[in-house]
Amino acid sequence: MRRLSLFALTLMLLALQFRLWVAEGGIAHTHRLKAEVRAQQNENRRLQARNGALEAEVADLKSGVGAIEARARETLGMIRKGETFYLVVSSS
Repeated sequence: MRRLSLFALTLMLLALQFRLWVAEGGIAHTHRLKAEVRAQQNENRRLQARNGALEAEVADLKSGVGAIEARARETLGMIRKGETFYLVVSSS
């Protein structure tokens, strides 16, 4: 009888250890979740910075002609009346 109870206690201890280390809600699962939270926080910070830059650009475009003009020059290659356009092409 004593061996049977010792075996049962050992089996219960092993089951609890498995649950602690491996099963869902255990230590390994908690570490995975913490890593996912850190990755999501980094992604959120990156997106917040991007949103801030876009908001600043929108505010610039709404506030004045200078920003619109600069955007047209950069993206469309537009020039003002009386200006000369130079295109520099590399030799390679």
